[in-house]
Amino acid sequence: MYMVCLDMEGVLVPEIWIAFAEASGIPELKKTTRDEPDYDKLMKWRLGVLKEHGLGIKEIQETIAKIDPLPGAKEFLDELRAYTNVVILSDTFEQFAKPLMKKLGWPTLLCNELEIAPDGEITGVHMRINDTKLTTVKCLQQMGYDTIASGDSFNDLGMIRASKAGFLFCTTDQIKKDYPDIPAVETYDELLAEIKKVIG
Repeated sequence: MYMVCLDMEGVLVPEIWIAFAEASGIPELKKTTRDEPDYDKLMKWRLGVLKEHGLGIKEIQETIAKIDPLPGAKEFLDELRAYTNVVILSDTFEQFAKPLMKKLGWPTLLCNELEIAPDGEITGVHMRINDTKLTTVKCLQQMGYDTIASGDSFNDLGMIRASKAGFLFCTTDQIKKDYPDIPAVETYDELLAEIKKVIG
């Protein structure tokens, strides 16, 4: 019995923080988990930048409302879900992801939550568990699933390596160079084909 575990940002939808960096005119917010492996450090830094500029959840949600899934993402996900079990494992937050899940046809998403003050300031993050993607994959394996994982960033490497099969999807040249043992694909057709090969 298989469970395919997919990253969300960079795999199915554009990077939310990059979109917000462009919308807000704050280029430093383009830094993502492709650049900074320590997610806790990255989020603390992001919240500091938001506070410095007086920006909160309202402004980010306004940007998210304009984001569409990557071209072909919904069709890929629909076909994959018809073929096998799928869960999206993301370090994003419920308050960010809901409009994007609607556009993707409400797939199952496991992610985290933001702590938000009454005035809309994002004051902190509530992570579901430590090392969320890897820990979730291990729990799924304990439940009897063989996992297949795919993602594009440093924070996906744990779940990819721990799975029966794993694939980098549209990742950076640096990550491909640093992890040559992990197969890398560039299109949904390639990823679907590789997953079907594993499942048989």
